[in-house]
Amino acid sequence: MDPDIRIYNSQLNQEDQAICDMLAEEISQHLPDAVSKIWHAHPVWFIEKNPIVGYSRQKAGIRLMFWSGSDFEEEKLKFIGAKFKDASIYYNSISHIDKIDLKRWLEKSIKIQWDYKNIIKRKGILIRLK
Repeated sequence: MDPDIRIYNSQLNQEDQAICDMLAEEISQHLPDAVSKIWHAHPVWFIEKNPIVGYSRQKAGIRLMFWSGSDFEEEKLKFIGAKFKDASIYYNSISHIDKIDLKRWLEKSIKIQWDYKNIIKRKGILIRLK
């Protein structure tokens, strides 16, 4: 895991830091081939330069976002927009994280991907990779 992610987590309050530390550990464990870094000021994991999953601190809590999550067909992941394929869940307590759900979503994030890395080149058009 990128050391900057540990720095990002350490700057949060105690509960948010615990949530983010657990998310980072679980993501790194279940996506061992992913590259992690701070991207647009938030921790993000990439597979072949394509953003897969990341999290950020927002008013509603810690937002865990899957870039292709709307196609996971998971009730707990909420799809908000219409332009992209992302879906999210918010956490306000480490006890709310269901590691079984998280593992399943991470497995789906490998199998279901839209091509975000080339979205600018394609002028906003997304193409399904997997």
